[in-house]
Amino acid sequence: MITVQEAHALISKAVHVLSAEEISLHVAQGRVIAEDIRADFALPRFDNAAMDGFAVQWADIRDARERRPVTLRVNGEIPAGAPADIVVEPGSCVQIMTGAHMPEGADTVVAYEQTSGFGGETVDIFKPPAANANVRYAGEEVKPGDLLMRKGMRLTPAELGVLAAFGRSHVQVFQRPSIGIVTVGDELREPGQQLDGAAIYNSNRYSLESCALSAGAVVAGSWHAPDQPDAIAEILGEALAKSDLLMTAGGISTGEYDYIQRLLTGLGVRQQFWKVAHKPGKPLFFGDTPEGKLVFGLPGNPVSALVCFLEYIMPALSAMQDGSYHGKIDAVLAEPFPADRKRYRFLFGRVWQKDGGLFCLVSDKTESHMLTSLVGSNCLIEAPAAAEPLPAGSVVTCNLLPWSTLHE
Repeated sequence: MITVQEAHALISKAVHVLSAEEISLHVAQGRVIAEDIRADFALPRFDNAAMDGFAVQWADIRDARERRPVTLRVNGEIPAGAPADIVVEPGSCVQIMTGAHMPEGADTVVAYEQTSGFGGETVDIFKPPAANANVRYAGEEVKPGDLLMRKGMRLTPAELGVLAAFGRSHVQVFQRPSIGIVTVGDELREPGQQLDGAAIYNSNRYSLESCALSAGAVVAGSWHAPDQPDAIAEILGEALAKSDLLMTAGGISTGEYDYIQRLLTGLGVRQQFWKVAHKPGKPLFFGDTPEGKLVFGLPGNPVSALVCFLEYIMPALSAMQDGSYHGKIDAVLAEPFPADRKRYRFLFGRVWQKDGGLFCLVSDKTESHMLTSLVGSNCLIEAPAAAEPLPAGSVVTCNLLPWSTLHE
Protein backbone atom coordinates (compact mmCIF):
# COMPACT_ATOMS: atom_id res chain seq x y z
CA MET A 1 0.00 0.00 0.00
CA ILE A 2 1.41 3.39 -1.00
CA THR A 3 0.85 6.94 0.24
CA VAL A 4 -1.31 9.59 -1.39
CA GLN A 5 1.82 11.49 -2.44
CA GLU A 6 3.39 8.39 -3.99
CA ALA A 7 0.17 7.70 -5.90
CA HIS A 8 0.17 11.22 -7.34
CA ALA A 9 3.82 10.86 -8.39
CA LEU A 10 3.18 7.60 -10.25
CA ILE A 11 0.14 9.02 -12.03
CA SER A 12 2.00 12.17 -13.01
CA LYS A 13 4.85 10.13 -14.45
CA ALA A 14 2.45 8.09 -16.61
CA VAL A 15 0.49 11.03 -18.06
CA HIS A 16 1.08 12.01 -21.70
CA VAL A 17 -0.13 15.31 -23.11
CA LEU A 18 -2.70 14.90 -25.87
CA SER A 19 -2.16 16.33 -29.33
CA ALA A 20 -3.56 19.70 -30.41
CA GLU A 21 -6.25 20.66 -32.87
CA GLU A 22 -7.52 23.93 -34.34
CA ILE A 23 -11.14 24.80 -33.62
CA SER A 24 -13.50 27.73 -34.08
CA LEU A 25 -14.05 30.18 -31.24
CA HIS A 26 -17.74 29.23 -31.42
CA VAL A 27 -16.97 25.84 -29.86
CA ALA A 28 -13.89 26.72 -27.80
CA GLN A 29 -15.56 27.41 -24.43
CA GLY A 30 -13.85 25.40 -21.69
CA ARG A 31 -11.07 24.08 -23.93
CA VAL A 32 -7.37 24.38 -23.05
CA ILE A 33 -5.05 26.52 -25.19
CA ALA A 34 -2.23 24.60 -26.87
CA GLU A 35 -0.14 27.65 -27.82
CA ASP A 36 1.08 30.90 -26.36
CA ILE A 37 -1.06 33.74 -27.73
CA ARG A 38 0.69 37.03 -28.53
CA ALA A 39 -0.76 40.31 -29.74
CA ASP A 40 -0.50 40.88 -33.49
CA PHE A 41 -1.14 44.59 -33.04
CA ALA A 42 -1.52 47.25 -30.37
CA LEU A 43 -4.68 47.68 -28.36
CA PRO A 44 -6.11 50.20 -28.88
CA ARG A 45 -4.84 50.26 -32.44
CA PHE A 46 -5.21 54.04 -32.56
CA ASP A 47 -5.88 56.97 -30.25
CA ASN A 48 -9.64 57.15 -29.70
CA ALA A 49 -12.30 58.92 -27.68
CA ALA A 50 -13.31 57.37 -24.35
CA MET A 51 -16.74 59.05 -24.40
CA ASP A 52 -19.13 61.09 -26.50
CA GLY A 53 -18.23 64.77 -26.66
CA PHE A 54 -15.88 67.14 -28.47
CA ALA A 55 -12.24 66.64 -29.46
CA VAL A 56 -10.41 69.87 -28.63
CA GLN A 57 -7.06 71.44 -27.98
CA TRP A 58 -6.85 71.72 -24.22
CA ALA A 59 -5.07 75.07 -24.42
CA ASP A 60 -8.28 76.53 -25.93
CA ILE A 61 -10.54 75.49 -23.03
CA ARG A 62 -8.32 75.57 -19.96
CA ASP A 63 -9.99 78.76 -18.63
CA ALA A 64 -13.59 77.75 -19.37
CA ARG A 65 -16.05 78.29 -16.52
CA GLU A 66 -19.80 77.88 -16.03
CA ARG A 67 -20.33 81.65 -16.15
CA ARG A 68 -17.57 82.28 -18.72
CA PRO A 69 -17.78 79.40 -21.20
CA VAL A 70 -15.37 79.09 -24.08
CA THR A 71 -17.01 79.01 -27.50
CA LEU A 72 -15.43 76.86 -30.23
CA ARG A 73 -16.25 76.39 -33.90
CA VAL A 74 -17.47 72.86 -34.71
CA ASN A 75 -15.70 71.60 -37.84
CA GLY A 76 -17.59 68.34 -38.23
CA GLU A 77 -18.30 64.97 -36.68
CA ILE A 78 -16.35 61.71 -36.36
CA PRO A 79 -18.49 58.66 -35.52
CA ALA A 80 -16.94 55.36 -34.43
CA GLY A 81 -15.45 53.52 -37.40
CA ALA A 82 -15.15 56.61 -39.60
CA PRO A 83 -11.82 58.04 -40.78
CA ALA A 84 -10.43 60.97 -38.79
CA ASP A 85 -9.94 63.23 -41.80
CA ILE A 86 -10.61 66.51 -39.97
CA VAL A 87 -7.84 68.64 -38.46
CA VAL A 88 -8.56 70.44 -35.19
CA GLU A 89 -6.97 73.87 -35.27
CA PRO A 90 -6.88 76.48 -32.48
CA GLY A 91 -10.37 77.81 -31.82
CA SER A 92 -12.11 74.80 -33.35
CA CYS A 93 -13.25 71.35 -32.31
CA VAL A 94 -14.84 68.20 -33.68
CA GLN A 95 -17.92 66.38 -32.41
CA ILE A 96 -16.74 62.85 -31.60
CA MET A 97 -18.32 59.58 -30.52
CA THR A 98 -16.99 56.95 -28.11
CA GLY A 99 -14.39 54.76 -29.83
CA ALA A 100 -13.91 57.16 -32.75
CA HIS A 101 -10.43 57.91 -34.04
CA MET A 102 -8.95 61.08 -32.52
CA PRO A 103 -8.40 63.74 -35.17
CA GLU A 104 -5.06 65.41 -35.83
CA GLY A 105 -4.48 68.47 -33.63
CA ALA A 106 -6.80 67.40 -30.80
CA ASP A 107 -5.40 66.23 -27.46
CA THR A 108 -8.45 66.12 -25.15
CA VAL A 109 -12.10 65.11 -25.25
CA VAL A 110 -14.68 67.20 -23.40
CA ALA A 111 -17.66 65.15 -22.26
CA TYR A 112 -21.00 66.03 -23.86
CA GLU A 113 -22.45 66.86 -20.42
CA GLN A 114 -19.95 69.71 -19.94
CA THR A 115 -20.99 71.47 -23.15
CA SER A 116 -24.00 73.18 -24.71
CA GLY A 117 -24.62 70.02 -26.73
CA PHE A 118 -24.54 68.66 -30.25
CA GLY A 119 -26.06 70.10 -33.38
CA GLY A 120 -24.78 73.66 -33.66
CA GLU A 121 -22.08 75.33 -35.71
CA THR A 122 -20.46 76.33 -32.41
CA VAL A 123 -20.37 74.81 -28.95
CA ASP A 124 -19.91 76.31 -25.50
CA ILE A 125 -17.50 74.54 -23.13
CA PHE A 126 -18.51 75.10 -19.50
CA LYS A 127 -15.93 73.07 -17.63
CA PRO A 128 -12.52 71.80 -18.80
CA PRO A 129 -11.36 68.28 -17.95
CA ALA A 130 -7.69 67.62 -17.22
CA ALA A 131 -5.33 67.88 -20.15
CA ASN A 132 -5.38 64.71 -22.31
CA ALA A 133 -8.52 63.51 -20.54
CA ASN A 134 -10.99 61.01 -22.04
CA VAL A 135 -8.53 59.75 -24.67
CA ARG A 136 -7.54 56.09 -25.00
CA TYR A 137 -4.07 55.99 -26.47
CA ALA A 138 -2.76 53.45 -28.96
CA GLY A 139 -0.99 50.60 -27.20
CA GLU A 140 -1.82 51.72 -23.66
CA GLU A 141 -3.47 48.34 -22.94
CA VAL A 142 -1.45 45.96 -25.13
CA LYS A 143 1.62 46.48 -27.28
CA PRO A 144 2.42 44.39 -30.38
CA GLY A 145 4.05 41.14 -29.32
CA ASP A 146 2.75 41.22 -25.75
CA LEU A 147 1.84 37.81 -24.29
CA LEU A 148 -1.94 37.61 -24.00
CA MET A 149 -2.41 34.00 -22.85
CA ARG A 150 -0.14 31.14 -21.92
CA LYS A 151 -0.41 27.60 -23.18
CA GLY A 152 -2.40 25.54 -20.71
CA MET A 153 -4.97 28.21 -19.84
CA ARG A 154 -8.63 27.21 -20.01
CA LEU A 155 -10.77 29.30 -22.33
CA THR A 156 -13.55 31.24 -20.62
CA PRO A 157 -15.73 34.09 -21.96
CA ALA A 158 -12.91 36.50 -21.03
CA GLU A 159 -10.25 34.73 -23.12
CA LEU A 160 -12.64 34.16 -26.02
CA GLY A 161 -13.50 37.86 -26.05
CA VAL A 162 -9.81 38.80 -26.17
CA LEU A 163 -9.12 36.34 -29.00
CA ALA A 164 -11.99 37.83 -30.97
CA ALA A 165 -10.74 41.38 -30.24
CA PHE A 166 -7.48 40.43 -31.95
CA GLY A 167 -9.23 39.00 -34.98
CA ARG A 168 -8.74 35.31 -34.22
CA SER A 169 -11.55 33.13 -35.52
CA HIS A 170 -9.79 29.87 -34.60
CA VAL A 171 -7.45 28.73 -31.84
CA GLN A 172 -5.14 25.79 -31.19
CA VAL A 173 -6.39 23.70 -28.26
CA PHE A 174 -5.53 20.34 -26.76
CA GLN A 175 -7.85 17.52 -27.65
CA ARG A 176 -10.40 16.70 -24.99
CA PRO A 177 -9.57 13.44 -23.19
CA SER A 178 -11.99 10.66 -24.06
CA ILE A 179 -13.13 8.70 -21.03
CA GLY A 180 -14.58 5.21 -20.93
CA ILE A 181 -16.67 4.25 -17.89
CA VAL A 182 -17.34 0.63 -16.88
CA THR A 183 -19.46 -0.24 -13.86
CA VAL A 184 -19.53 -3.83 -12.60
CA GLY A 185 -21.99 -5.83 -10.52
CA ASP A 186 -24.97 -8.19 -10.83
CA GLU A 187 -26.78 -6.21 -8.17
CA LEU A 188 -26.94 -2.99 -10.20
CA ARG A 189 -30.03 -1.78 -12.07
CA GLU A 190 -30.56 1.24 -14.27
CA PRO A 191 -32.75 4.09 -12.99
CA GLY A 192 -36.28 3.45 -14.21
CA GLN A 193 -35.99 -0.31 -13.90
CA GLN A 194 -37.79 -2.27 -11.20
CA LEU A 195 -35.74 -3.19 -8.13
CA ASP A 196 -35.98 -6.83 -7.13
CA GLY A 197 -34.50 -8.69 -4.19
CA ALA A 198 -31.24 -7.06 -3.02
CA ALA A 199 -30.75 -5.02 -6.21
CA ILE A 200 -29.69 -1.36 -6.06
CA TYR A 201 -29.58 1.41 -8.62
CA ASN A 202 -26.37 2.17 -10.52
CA SER A 203 -25.53 5.67 -9.26
CA ASN A 204 -21.81 5.45 -10.13
CA ARG A 205 -22.49 5.37 -13.86
CA TYR A 206 -24.27 8.71 -13.77
CA SER A 207 -22.15 10.53 -11.20
CA LEU A 208 -18.92 9.52 -12.97
CA GLU A 209 -20.28 10.56 -16.38
CA SER A 210 -21.15 13.93 -14.89
CA CYS A 211 -17.69 14.21 -13.29
CA ALA A 212 -16.02 13.52 -16.64
CA LEU A 213 -18.07 16.19 -18.39
CA SER A 214 -17.41 18.68 -15.58
CA ALA A 215 -13.69 18.08 -16.08
CA GLY A 216 -13.91 18.98 -19.77
CA ALA A 217 -13.59 15.42 -21.03
CA VAL A 218 -15.64 13.52 -23.60
CA VAL A 219 -17.44 10.35 -22.54
CA ALA A 220 -16.39 7.83 -25.17
CA GLY A 221 -18.85 5.30 -23.81
CA SER A 222 -20.47 3.99 -20.66
CA TRP A 223 -20.82 0.24 -20.14
CA HIS A 224 -22.13 -2.05 -17.43
CA ALA A 225 -20.83 -5.58 -16.91
CA PRO A 226 -22.24 -8.48 -14.87
CA ASP A 227 -20.04 -10.37 -12.43
CA GLN A 228 -18.79 -12.74 -15.15
CA PRO A 229 -15.07 -12.63 -16.03
CA ASP A 230 -15.53 -13.28 -19.76
CA ALA A 231 -18.18 -10.56 -20.11
CA ILE A 232 -16.12 -8.09 -18.07
CA ALA A 233 -12.98 -8.78 -20.12
CA GLU A 234 -14.85 -8.21 -23.40
CA ILE A 235 -16.33 -4.92 -22.20
CA LEU A 236 -13.02 -3.74 -20.74
CA GLY A 237 -11.27 -4.43 -24.05
CA GLU A 238 -13.88 -2.45 -26.00
CA ALA A 239 -13.83 0.44 -23.54
CA LEU A 240 -10.03 0.56 -23.48
CA ALA A 241 -9.84 0.68 -27.26
CA LYS A 242 -12.15 3.71 -27.39
CA SER A 243 -10.67 5.74 -24.54
CA ASP A 244 -7.67 7.85 -23.58
CA LEU A 245 -8.57 7.16 -19.96
CA LEU A 246 -10.60 4.25 -18.65
CA MET A 247 -12.20 4.19 -15.24
CA THR A 248 -14.06 1.28 -13.72
CA ALA A 249 -16.25 1.24 -10.63
CA GLY A 250 -16.60 -1.91 -8.57
CA GLY A 251 -14.88 -5.30 -8.61
CA ILE A 252 -11.47 -3.97 -7.57
CA SER A 253 -11.24 -5.15 -3.94
CA THR A 254 -10.30 -8.61 -2.65
CA GLY A 255 -13.68 -10.35 -2.75
CA GLU A 256 -14.54 -13.54 -4.62
CA TYR A 257 -16.18 -11.54 -7.43
CA ASP A 258 -13.51 -8.83 -7.72
CA TYR A 259 -12.02 -9.63 -11.11
CA ILE A 260 -11.03 -6.19 -12.44
CA GLN A 261 -7.39 -6.12 -11.41
CA ARG A 262 -6.60 -9.50 -12.96
CA LEU A 263 -8.57 -8.82 -16.13
CA LEU A 264 -6.95 -5.43 -16.71
CA THR A 265 -3.45 -6.83 -16.44
CA GLY A 266 -4.54 -9.64 -18.77
CA LEU A 267 -5.43 -6.98 -21.35
CA GLY A 268 -1.91 -5.54 -21.22
CA VAL A 269 -2.47 -2.84 -18.60
CA ARG A 270 0.70 -2.34 -16.54
CA GLN A 271 -0.19 -2.05 -12.89
CA GLN A 272 1.46 0.97 -11.24
CA PHE A 273 -0.23 0.58 -7.88
CA TRP A 274 -3.17 -1.03 -6.13
CA LYS A 275 -4.28 0.20 -2.69
CA VAL A 276 -3.54 3.65 -1.33
CA ALA A 277 -3.36 4.59 2.36
CA HIS A 278 -6.38 6.88 2.31
CA LYS A 279 -9.97 6.68 3.53
CA PRO A 280 -12.32 6.15 1.82
CA GLY A 281 -11.23 4.40 -1.38
CA LYS A 282 -8.23 2.29 -0.30
CA PRO A 283 -8.56 -0.37 -3.07
CA LEU A 284 -7.72 2.08 -5.87
CA PHE A 285 -6.02 0.57 -8.93
CA PHE A 286 -3.94 2.58 -11.39
CA GLY A 287 -2.17 1.37 -14.49
CA ASP A 288 -1.26 2.38 -18.02
CA THR A 289 -0.78 0.78 -21.40
CA PRO A 290 2.22 0.86 -23.76
CA GLU A 291 0.20 3.29 -25.90
CA GLY A 292 -0.06 5.74 -22.99
CA LYS A 293 -3.68 5.12 -22.00
CA LEU A 294 -4.48 5.58 -18.31
CA VAL A 295 -6.62 3.14 -16.34
CA PHE A 296 -8.20 3.75 -12.94
CA GLY A 297 -10.05 0.99 -11.09
CA LEU A 298 -12.29 2.76 -8.57
CA PRO A 299 -14.05 1.17 -5.60
CA GLY A 300 -17.75 0.47 -5.98
CA ASN A 301 -18.87 2.55 -2.99
CA PRO A 302 -20.26 5.76 -4.54
CA VAL A 303 -18.49 8.19 -2.20
CA SER A 304 -15.19 6.30 -2.52
CA ALA A 305 -15.44 6.41 -6.30
CA LEU A 306 -16.06 10.17 -6.31
CA VAL A 307 -13.24 10.82 -3.86
CA CYS A 308 -10.80 8.92 -6.10
CA PHE A 309 -12.04 10.79 -9.18
CA LEU A 310 -11.61 14.21 -7.59
CA GLU A 311 -8.26 13.51 -5.97
CA TYR A 312 -6.53 11.60 -8.78
CA ILE A 313 -8.41 11.64 -12.07
CA MET A 314 -9.17 15.38 -12.15
CA PRO A 315 -5.46 16.33 -11.96
CA ALA A 316 -4.64 13.65 -14.55
CA LEU A 317 -7.19 15.10 -16.98
CA SER A 318 -5.69 18.56 -16.51
CA ALA A 319 -2.19 17.22 -17.10
CA MET A 320 -3.32 15.44 -20.29
CA GLN A 321 -4.16 18.91 -21.59
CA ASP A 322 -0.84 20.38 -20.40
CA GLY A 323 -2.45 22.25 -17.55
CA SER A 324 -2.11 22.33 -13.79
CA TYR A 325 -4.97 21.51 -11.48
CA HIS A 326 -5.90 24.49 -9.30
CA GLY A 327 -8.95 23.25 -7.41
CA LYS A 328 -7.47 23.23 -3.90
CA ILE A 329 -7.62 25.97 -1.29
CA ASP A 330 -6.89 26.23 2.44
CA ALA A 331 -9.65 26.92 4.97
CA VAL A 332 -10.15 26.97 8.73
CA LEU A 333 -12.16 24.19 10.35
CA ALA A 334 -15.32 25.51 11.99
CA GLU A 335 -15.74 22.21 13.88
CA PRO A 336 -13.38 19.27 14.58
CA PHE A 337 -12.38 16.99 11.69
CA PRO A 338 -12.64 13.22 12.44
CA ALA A 339 -9.19 12.22 11.22
CA ASP A 340 -8.18 8.55 10.78
CA ARG A 341 -5.43 7.07 12.91
CA LYS A 342 -3.64 5.27 10.04
CA ARG A 343 -4.82 6.75 6.74
CA TYR A 344 -5.07 10.08 4.98
CA ARG A 345 -8.75 11.04 5.14
CA PHE A 346 -11.14 12.72 2.72
CA LEU A 347 -14.62 13.93 3.68
CA PHE A 348 -17.16 15.96 1.75
CA GLY A 349 -18.26 19.22 3.26
CA ARG A 350 -18.86 22.92 2.81
CA VAL A 351 -16.44 25.83 2.50
CA TRP A 352 -17.57 29.43 2.74
CA GLN A 353 -16.20 32.94 2.98
CA LYS A 354 -16.76 35.12 6.04
CA ASP A 355 -15.06 38.31 7.23
CA GLY A 356 -12.30 37.96 4.67
CA GLY A 357 -11.45 34.35 5.61
CA LEU A 358 -12.35 30.86 4.40
CA PHE A 359 -14.02 28.38 6.73
CA CYS A 360 -15.11 24.77 6.23
CA LEU A 361 -17.28 22.13 7.85
CA VAL A 362 -17.52 18.37 7.28
CA SER A 363 -20.82 16.81 6.18
CA ASP A 364 -22.89 15.10 8.87
CA LYS A 365 -22.67 11.81 6.92
CA THR A 366 -19.15 10.42 6.73
CA GLU A 367 -19.41 6.78 5.60
CA SER A 368 -18.30 5.75 2.10
CA HIS A 369 -21.71 4.40 1.07
CA MET A 370 -23.56 7.60 2.01
CA LEU A 371 -23.91 9.33 -1.35
CA THR A 372 -26.34 11.89 0.08
CA SER A 373 -23.38 13.40 1.97
CA LEU A 374 -22.63 15.23 -1.29
CA VAL A 375 -25.96 17.06 -1.34
CA GLY A 376 -25.18 20.63 -0.31
CA SER A 377 -21.43 19.98 -0.31
CA ASN A 378 -19.10 22.12 -2.38
CA CYS A 379 -15.72 20.67 -1.45
CA LEU A 380 -13.73 17.62 -0.42
CA ILE A 381 -11.90 18.28 2.86
CA GLU A 382 -8.68 16.37 3.49
CA ALA A 383 -6.26 15.79 6.33
CA PRO A 384 -3.28 13.51 7.09
CA ALA A 385 -3.56 10.58 9.49
CA ALA A 386 -3.81 11.63 13.12
CA ALA A 387 -4.46 9.90 16.44
CA GLU A 388 -7.00 12.53 17.52
CA PRO A 389 -9.59 14.61 15.66
CA LEU A 390 -8.23 17.86 14.26
CA PRO A 391 -9.58 20.65 16.50
CA ALA A 392 -11.68 23.55 15.29
CA GLY A 393 -9.43 26.34 14.12
CA SER A 394 -7.03 24.01 12.30
CA VAL A 395 -6.15 24.91 8.72
CA VAL A 396 -6.96 22.13 6.24
CA THR A 397 -7.00 21.71 2.46
CA CYS A 398 -10.30 21.80 0.58
CA ASN A 399 -10.70 20.51 -2.97
CA LEU A 400 -13.47 22.58 -4.57
CA LEU A 401 -15.98 20.49 -6.46
CA PRO A 402 -15.77 21.49 -10.15
CA TRP A 403 -19.54 21.85 -10.41
CA SER A 404 -19.94 24.01 -7.31
CA THR A 405 -19.03 27.45 -5.93
CA LEU A 406 -18.08 28.96 -2.59
CA HIS A 407 -20.94 29.30 -0.12
CA GLU A 408 -21.55 32.59 1.62
